Amino acid sequence: MKKIAAHPFAQALLTWYQTNARDLPWRQTQEAYVIWLSEIILQQTRVAQGLPYFHRLLTAFPTVFDLAAADESTLFRHWQGLGYYSRARNLHKTAKRVVEEYGGDFPSTYTELLGLAGVGPYTAAAIASFAFGEAQAVVDGNVYRILARYFGVETDIMHASARREFTDLANSLIPHADPARFNQAIMEFGSLQCSPVPLCETCPLVLSCVAHTQQRVASLPLKSKSKPSRVRYFNYVVVQKGEYVLVRQRAEKDIWQGLWEFVLVETPESAHVEDVLSAFPFLAPFDAIPLQSPAKHLLSHQTIYAKAWFVRVPDTFERAIPENYTWILSSEFENVGKPVLLLNLITDNLLLQELLHPF
Repeated sequence: MKKIAAHPFAQALLTWYQTNARDLPWRQTQEAYVIWLSEIILQQTRVAQGLPYFHRLLTAFPTVFDLAAADESTLFRHWQGLGYYSRARNLHKTAKRVVEEYGGDFPSTYTELLGLAGVGPYTAAAIASFAFGEAQAVVDGNVYRILARYFGVETDIMHASARREFTDLANSLIPHADPARFNQAIMEFGSLQCSPVPLCETCPLVLSCVAHTQQRVASLPLKSKSKPSRVRYFNYVVVQKGEYVLVRQRAEKDIWQGLWEFVLVETPESAHVEDVLSAFPFLAPFDAIPLQSPAKHLLSHQTIYAKAWFVRVPDTFERAIPENYTWILSSEFENVGKPVLLLNLITDNLLLQELLHPF
């Protein structure tokens, strides 16, 4: 059978990767569990940020059986700070399914992998190629950018048809003899070389790159404007009674579902302390000490402006507390998952670090 030569684009990419690839632990294995774990962590997370979490989670849950057997609060505690907690919930759900339905062995095809919670086309392609050698191209924002620039693709990447067009193009380029290496190479190239502000002067593809030759690097890929970010105003009240703190676990279908937080009042605009405390009349008799709080907390499609106050109530306080809130030992609060916003709030306030020891 005649060997089909790799596309010049793929050849140049693989040559570049041989010299420039970072030494990352998940690239040293074909174990599906390790690869899956790394890919879920790296969704919406940079490598530098995700690497310590990868080591932490793999140490805590060395096998899919360990992860499946863990309780969700333990997983959230190890995940704390990574954000996008739906990833952690899907991680747990998929681990249980792999153990219960597959005996601990991950499905080995792209199509089957797509059926797992939290595994979309990009993640499924990554696992299928890295762990099982399936020639299925990864396609994400980095790949959109590289292919649009190199081939001069005019399709708006926000358009519904873009994924299919770019996936077909990427699949036409991937060498079937070594799909894993090609996928690693194109991901790395997008991170290090053809980034939003590319290093064209050292790029091995520059002479045949349409965007460079036509001086359109800054305008490709085409991307229509996304919807404006939702603005929210969160007002936290840290209520302490002796060794206890008043908290709740977020249960509504909203950001940070399943994480724990202090008393929260969300208002339509920036609020004064009187307005905040009026939402919880049981706090009215007590003084509220203002806390330094992160002025702005950015999520993917939301901007949160936060304020916070501290209220100490007597140890003999017996009044009814709001529904869904509970008193827990401050030491217990250390061991549950919390949003990054609250971690930053605690870090920024010596008062909280002392009163809510062992934060």
